[in-house]
Amino acid sequence: MTISTLTLADARTIIDAAEAKASEVGQPMNIAVVDVGGNVISHARMDGAWLGGIDISINKAFTARAFDIETKELGENSQPGQQYYGIVASNRNRIMIFAGGIPITRGGEVVGALGVSGGTGEQDQSVAEAGVNAL
Repeated sequence: MTISTLTLADARTIIDAAEAKASEVGQPMNIAVVDVGGNVISHARMDGAWLGGIDISINKAFTARAFDIETKELGENSQPGQQYYGIVASNRNRIMIFAGGIPITRGGEVVGALGVSGGTGEQDQSVAEAGVNAL
């Protein structure tokens, strides 16, 4: 059995596109790409991006892959009274429930994920979408 996953070349393509979008919106970002197992393939911290965003971007990518759901959607469904309320306490508190984490699919199969941190939720989401759409 062969397991499909993102490669370093894929990660570079994704990061390049995400950096271009971050520059376009005028917000330096941390950008992390993980493989099918949720392990970091590559991370970039743009000049001027927050140090605190490093961990957040990596954990957004992990979360998107761990649950195969966009972190924006997970956040919407993890508020009090919603089906995923309390999920942030799982996985040793690595779960991120705000915009900027997106699972990446190839041929209908999840092969990794992208996490972006450094701006508003809307900025993070648009930068992540640009990165994913580059593949």
